Amino acid sequence: MRKDIYEKVSMFRMDDIKPNYSEISRRFNCDPRTVKRYYEGGTQTRKKQIKVSKLDAYKEIIETKLDLGVTVTGIYYFIKEKGYEGKYTILKSYCKTIKDDKTSKATIRVETSPGLSAQVDWKEDFTLHTKTGEKIIFNIFLMVLGYSRYKFVEATISRDQKALFECMARGFEELKGVPQEIWFDNMKTVVDRAKTQYSHVVFNERFYHFSKDMNFTPIACRPYRPQTKGKVESLARLTERLRAYDYEIDGPEDIYELIQQFKIDINSEPSQATKRTPYDLLLKEKEYFNPLPPQEIIHGYQELLITRKVSKESMIVYGGMKYSVPIRYITKIVSLEILNDILHIYYNKVLIRTHKITKNPFNYHETDYKEILASDVFKHKSDAELEKYTEDNLKNYDTI
Repeated sequence: MRKDIYEKVSMFRMDDIKPNYSEISRRFNCDPRTVKRYYEGGTQTRKKQIKVSKLDAYKEIIETKLDLGVTVTGIYYFIKEKGYEGKYTILKSYCKTIKDDKTSKATIRVETSPGLSAQVDWKEDFTLHTKTGEKIIFNIFLMVLGYSRYKFVEATISRDQKALFECMARGFEELKGVPQEIWFDNMKTVVDRAKTQYSHVVFNERFYHFSKDMNFTPIACRPYRPQTKGKVESLARLTERLRAYDYEIDGPEDIYELIQQFKIDINSEPSQATKRTPYDLLLKEKEYFNPLPPQEIIHGYQELLITRKVSKESMIVYGGMKYSVPIRYITKIVSLEILNDILHIYYNKVLIRTHKITKNPFNYHETDYKEILASDVFKHKSDAELEKYTEDNLKNYDTI
């Protein structure tokens, strides 16, 4: 409050004389409007007019729908049905403000101390082709440590909960310890209900028990918080290097070796953030991990594989029946998995052949059968002759 101005204009008010605002303002070095305000209202200031927005009655609904992933257009038509009379552009600007605010909030414990955290995700449906054009679709499990930036990657066929548990358990064994907390996207194998502004995340019960057995705290990333999973998303982008091997591999078995070499390469390169390699920093980080659970618990989440040695006939035996594989796997050890009466045959964790389980003593895949014939007694036959012989004989096997 300017007492000098107040006392001066009070004299004019007492004599009921309107002062010269400009002259007084020059004398007291202030704005003429300040002099006028003191004369007309004493020391009182005007109350700021509060502007009511047409969105006010709908803001809680808008924020809830945004957390659920509803588009701005979808929200606009939803609240319009409930009586909203404002324009779409007002709603769009408000939604952008909410998203910007959520994104700019500080993300706690992402740049972490040693042993504190890791981030987990999948690179889904990655496709490579063999030299002969065969398409191979697989997934890549991704786990990256917050402090050292050490990356654990593994090729898988499935992304189900069993595959998640197996990959994580093998990752912990490789690290020789367990990070204290692990961040996940809202994947269905982890959460039953994602976190929103008005609710807490609900973890899948089986996954929750897995986290307790493995001795880590699970944390679900919130919508519009890309910082919380930035490291694993950077790793997902790194996997694009593997595209260089499209049409360069001989078969599915090469994928396992390709992924292993990729892991070695990216962990040997200095991080832009730390200027040191993940291998170097991992040596320090290992000291701060939670200890590994007992071996029986870890292996309990890695189901014992059914293994078979491929015979010189390029066949394996399951349930007393023989099933074919490509001839390049002769003498190799393969693993078997049975899902919905389908026999899945893997080599180095990569799917190489599937067969419907039957009671037939011999079960050949057409490609395998032609390879077997062409590599032995029929190697001098033409492709047409080989095709005809294969077709006739496979029909005979089906009738046995």
